[in-house]
Amino acid sequence: MRLLVVEDEPEMAEALQSALRRHDMIADHADGLAVAMEMILAGSYDAIILDRGLPDGDGLSLIPKIRQHRANIPVIVLTARGRLAERVTGLDSGADDYLAKPFAFEELLARLRAVMRRPDHISPMSVKLGRLSLDLDHREARVEDMRFDLPRRELLVLEALMRRAGRMVPREILMESVFGMSDEVQSNTLDSHISRLRRKLADADAGVTINGVRGVGYMLMEQI
Repeated sequence: MRLLVVEDEPEMAEALQSALRRHDMIADHADGLAVAMEMILAGSYDAIILDRGLPDGDGLSLIPKIRQHRANIPVIVLTARGRLAERVTGLDSGADDYLAKPFAFEELLARLRAVMRRPDHISPMSVKLGRLSLDLDHREARVEDMRFDLPRRELLVLEALMRRAGRMVPREILMESVFGMSDEVQSNTLDSHISRLRRKLADADAGVTINGVRGVGYMLMEQI
């Protein structure tokens, strides 16, 4: 899952990004409305965490613009403005959820999972191919009944391929799914992750294989 955190307080933004990364998510950061809109237009995000008190305006003013570009992307407002009237205003402005600071990170994660399960945003909570299954809600891979543990980057690669099993996934899509905008990535980094993942899938007898076309992308297929 790739998220955009729109937050002007550097310490809060870094804490959110670090916590989300520990849960195998990619989290980019924007510190204002203008930068956030540029990143939304340029990137492919699964959800947005949005502060209200930004240097160039109220975060709620961004929601209609987001909806014009991607009508169904979940937006969770995360702000110190937690009075009832402010929460009502936020939800009436088009936010999918509204969480006041201070907050427990576990609650934010639960709310993220909840908005992703809503009908307008719903996607399968698990995918299966061959002997391999991936629980997208709890971010856990298994080969039959055995847990299949992977480092964060390889799990993100696997998720991107599993979501599009049987189809060629362009390198650009894989790069967006695995690396944040602030990550320094060498030209062969993605290929190295793919190579390690391919070897681990074979060692685990997962019943799937990763096929690639040089310079184009990769495809996850069931072994015959």
